[in-house]
Amino acid sequence: MKEIRLEFFLKTSPAVLFSRVSTPSGLAEWFSDNVKVDGKIFTFIWGDSEQQAEVLTMVPNDSISFRWLDMEPGSEFGFNIIQDELTGDVALIVIDNTSDDDVEDTRNLWTSQVAKLKQMIGS
Repeated sequence: MKEIRLEFFLKTSPAVLFSRVSTPSGLAEWFSDNVKVDGKIFTFIWGDSEQQAEVLTMVPNDSISFRWLDMEPGSEFGFNIIQDELTGDVALIVIDNTSDDDVEDTRNLWTSQVAKLKQMIGS
């Protein structure tokens, strides 16, 4: 497994961005077709398929990390939100773990998904 980190700048506040990466309704806007939550378990739905992930850590307006339940150990992903103190710019840092063979596909997938997120928040 290889960890990848991608940084995207968005014109929004940390609070608005955090709601889009940590709530079922926010994630369903850009990440998957639908999301259900039961405690710390999020069920992501794409068409006829579902995948479950457990929330590992959550710091409001700052970060959230998940672990896929049906994948090998180390199959974690998460989001960090950083706001530059001087400029006020807000960055979303996407952290994902993927096999060495899938690095480019994973980067392309996140770039595409975050483009949807930017569109949803008008960034």
